[in-house]
Amino acid sequence: MTNFDQLAERMGESGFLQNLSPPLQMAIFLGSLVLLPAALSCLTCFTRIAIVLSFVRRGLSTQEIPPNTVLIGLALFLTVFIMEPTLSRLNNEAVLPYMNDQITGIEAFRRGTEIHKQFMLRQTRKHDLALFVHMSKSEPISQASETPISVLIPAFIISELKTAFFMGFCIYVPFLLVDMVVATVLMSMGMMMMPPVIVSTPFKVLLFVLADGWHLVALSLNQSFG
Repeated sequence: MTNFDQLAERMGESGFLQNLSPPLQMAIFLGSLVLLPAALSCLTCFTRIAIVLSFVRRGLSTQEIPPNTVLIGLALFLTVFIMEPTLSRLNNEAVLPYMNDQITGIEAFRRGTEIHKQFMLRQTRKHDLALFVHMSKSEPISQASETPISVLIPAFIISELKTAFFMGFCIYVPFLLVDMVVATVLMSMGMMMMPPVIVSTPFKVLLFVLADGWHLVALSLNQSFG
């Protein structure tokens, strides 16, 4: 049992949250919402999606097209789409039983944490997990499900960053080749003062559109979480 589980069990047995006044419970709930953006960006697939989409825009050399608002919105809705199976389990096994007074809030939170841990474990590389287990100097883990959440979260984040940068590299290489070809042609024509990016950008956009790039990017992101 992890430290979190022990703490949650003690709080549940003591009825700590239940004994608080409703205004104080509301204040704690509203205060916890401050952590929501960090949880969205670090505990879901949002990080990988946002980085890959940023690589696409950087590869196209289109500066602020698509705008940040569009990219973040697309990343957010792709996150909801990809996380839908996990969110459905959270709703059916944790939220609904709690709303129907079948389980306590502590039990609902514990169930939700375990469900989300399963998602993060599937996306976390073993050597990244082993790194943080070693750095935490905790006892050896016989099963992945026994991983403390304090160890799993940073391991999950760096695994997502590595995957995102690898996918971004694969996306960036074709655009780089277009830049190199255009630069070579300009040099052969003696137009060395002409910035290659000015000429290559329309070709890269055309190539991306003809290849149905957004379709391929969305498909690749979805399959990467399979």
